[in-house]
Amino acid sequence: MTALRKDWDTYFMDIAFMVSTRSRCPRRHVGTVLVQGKKLLGTAYNGAPMGVQDCSEAGCMIVEEFEPTAGDEPNGGMIKKQRCIRTIHAEQNLLLFTDRVDREGSVVYVTDQPCWTCANMLANSGIAEIVYYRLYPKDHGKVAGLMEQRGLIFRQIANYAPPADTEVQDGFSPPTHR
Repeated sequence: MTALRKDWDTYFMDIAFMVSTRSRCPRRHVGTVLVQGKKLLGTAYNGAPMGVQDCSEAGCMIVEEFEPTAGDEPNGGMIKKQRCIRTIHAEQNLLLFTDRVDREGSVVYVTDQPCWTCANMLANSGIAEIVYYRLYPKDHGKVAGLMEQRGLIFRQIANYAPPADTEVQDGFSPPTHR
């Protein structure tokens, strides 16, 4: 009996999750891969800049910000958000370490839906599609709107289960940091 062959989405998302295991962020491991056709062109994960102590060594650099919310919310329509400013997001690292010519028309597979900042950067990077697994509810609506306006395919992978031992169990749900 032959084993079932994984489809391409599962194959590349599995690789993104394996890449995420390189992250030393105690809050969330994010991995991403750049694919042109069926060829893997680059990988990246979230973490501190090269040569700088990461959060597991020096602690997270948490800042608190207040952000407006939609509708009639308590606290005057503002929500307190904590984020780490030591971490470079996986998508940002991917763009730093790949060439524009390789990104033209490519697909980015990322374990987590890009935040607003990363979505803006990806929208201007030459890629044609973003495939993600975990939703980032805070930014989903505006990111989806940006992708639609830009004409990029933006989709959450369906019926997917990450490889064993690749997801960080962090106590932050929904994620407040990437």
